[in-house]
Amino acid sequence: MTPEEQTEIRKRQKSRNLALGGLLVFLAVLFYAITFVKMGD
Repeated sequence: MTPEEQTEIRKRQKSRNLALGGLLVFLAVLFYAITFVKMGD
């Protein structure tokens, strides 16, 4: 595997990790918001 291919793979992994991280943060905030709204009732 050439160094160029390795950098490309690393870039793809990094963007996938960032997307997954963003999704996790979004779900955590959503869960918190739902809990907060339910407690307000």
